Amino acid sequence: MSLIATVYRRAFGRRNEKMVVEYADDLKLFPSRPTRWGLLALGVLYIAVPLLWEDTPVFGLLSGRGVSLNTLAYAGVFAIATIGLNLLTGYTGQVSFGHSIFFGVGAYFTAYAGSGNFLGISSWPLWLWLPGAAVAGFCVGALVGPFALRLRGYYLVVVTLGLVFVGEHVFRNWNSVTGGNTGRSAAAVDLHLGPFDFRELEIGPWTFDEDQSLVWLIWFFVALVAWLVKNVVRSRPGRALQAVRDRDVAAEVIGIDLLRYKTVAFALSAAIAALAGALYAPLQLFIGPADFALLVSIQLIAMAIVGGLSTIYGSIVGAVVITALPRLIDGLSRDFGLPGVAARTSDSGIVTVSSLNVIIYGLLIAVFLLFEPRGLAGLWHRIRTYFNAWPFSY
Repeated sequence: MSLIATVYRRAFGRRNEKMVVEYADDLKLFPSRPTRWGLLALGVLYIAVPLLWEDTPVFGLLSGRGVSLNTLAYAGVFAIATIGLNLLTGYTGQVSFGHSIFFGVGAYFTAYAGSGNFLGISSWPLWLWLPGAAVAGFCVGALVGPFALRLRGYYLVVVTLGLVFVGEHVFRNWNSVTGGNTGRSAAAVDLHLGPFDFRELEIGPWTFDEDQSLVWLIWFFVALVAWLVKNVVRSRPGRALQAVRDRDVAAEVIGIDLLRYKTVAFALSAAIAALAGALYAPLQLFIGPADFALLVSIQLIAMAIVGGLSTIYGSIVGAVVITALPRLIDGLSRDFGLPGVAARTSDSGIVTVSSLNVIIYGLLIAVFLLFEPRGLAGLWHRIRTYFNAWPFSY
């Protein structure tokens, strides 16, 4: 075997010299040179995509089919919420159907504090309402977290499902804060951060419109949250969370405090979802109880499963795919017509576009759970492993 390995190294150089990933390498944030180059490419895309979206053939084709810069901003919001859900479900093993409520807590906090008078402060600035929303979500998650100590699996799903109905009832009846069934405007929320106004960003002689400004703002927080959560899961508490996910009884035997870690996992996950909701409110401009119903929780679960559980980048990819897909289908059905799909209320068809989207969510969840439980991240891992092991891959 040593002779074969020597011949292989001499024939193919250092490209595949290290086939076994060491534990220390797994803990590195950017373990390889391709990873660092990929990070640099993402930085370039972060700057360039909002500038070039309408002017390039590929992006122009997408924007003509309903996948606009505004869609990219929504994808960023849901990417943040999905990262929070993945921290709870993928890394801690606690399935939650209640994340739409944490999402709504952040959105309503922003709409109320950012455009009203709260705690003696009129129209909270961005640097204040954004962390305030995260704190509000953390507190609500900390109240729910202890239920996870004695419940797991289907029982925890039922409890978090009940949370959706309780939260929706509160959103519909707390008129002074949420506006009740009518909803509440978030159009007046302050988006100034220092000298920058993200309603209409000005940098030197250049002025950028609201869609471009919000994409930069939201995706900055996507990168920040992804970096923070990645560091959490690499740390000692993160490894404890994964031990709770894999074998909670064994984890308790070796000294891990289940109540503490499950509660903290719920609270952190809820805080991240509330942060996403805080960015959703000024993007949506007007929010109501229907924006935080059970379907939103299903969408977040679909994003986590399609992207890949227990992966940060999978959460982002899943959010982009699930957010863009309905808008792409709507654009295609309006432009070309899809058989049996009613694109407009006046059209005849077997299903509407919104019903078709729900069907697609269910199919995607079922297909990925059956054939690729690790989601798109798992597919990428298979492809990367195949080429890393070539020509010995099979």
